[in-house]
Amino acid sequence: MQPIEQQAMKPETIEKVKNTSVVAVLVVDEVKHAVPLAKALLRGGVDTIELTLRTPAALPAAAAIKKEVPEITLGIGTVLTVDQVKAVADLGVDFAVAPGCNPRIMAEAYKQGLSYAPGIMTPTDIEIALEYGCRLLKYFPAESSGGMGHLKNIVAPYQYLGLSFIPLGGLNLDNARSYLESSLSIDPQPHAYQIYGELLTQLGETDSAAAAFRQGLALMTGGVNLTPVLAAPESPSEPATE
Repeated sequence: MQPIEQQAMKPETIEKVKNTSVVAVLVVDEVKHAVPLAKALLRGGVDTIELTLRTPAALPAAAAIKKEVPEITLGIGTVLTVDQVKAVADLGVDFAVAPGCNPRIMAEAYKQGLSYAPGIMTPTDIEIALEYGCRLLKYFPAESSGGMGHLKNIVAPYQYLGLSFIPLGGLNLDNARSYLESSLSIDPQPHAYQIYGELLTQLGETDSAAAAFRQGLALMTGGVNLTPVLAAPESPSEPATE
């Protein structure tokens, strides 16, 4: 059987995600912080954001980033309801993700033409997602579910379908590199699917954030100690774990 045709995620969106090393997962409490934070991330070499719908400021913050920082590949996370799917689609963001695998949400995302990745942590989740044409999946919560070892085991029967995964939840500076390293060894044919991880850190609205993420990108390939850089000003917006 050939890899299934992607229906839930636009090919160009998949390529954008695949070409990034870090997905910054954010909670924004005030709209005024959204654009400066996005610009700081971009200066730091991070061009992909998952902005979670966990505060009232999330949707207007996303609209501001979409307008003012179009270079950012903008995703929306914690999409839990049909109404949220519609609202996110209206913003014209690049993609949306959720912590769970809700058939109603997947169906609405497809109806709206919204690139969407559901959350999975079991073989049943994967099979439900496949029914809705999802090939790019969010592995959540990654660390507490058993990390890369668990993902390797549950994905084994489906590897030939050419799936891709975004591990989120519980990743940090201590374990991020191990997730990315595992992406090279989890499959004897590493291009069949790849693993992308989040890098969680404390962010300020200054170039300290940019410096932290520049070193974060170096961590992905060479292993850099980020501790000195993370002594940044307190952030008004805290990173999320989903």
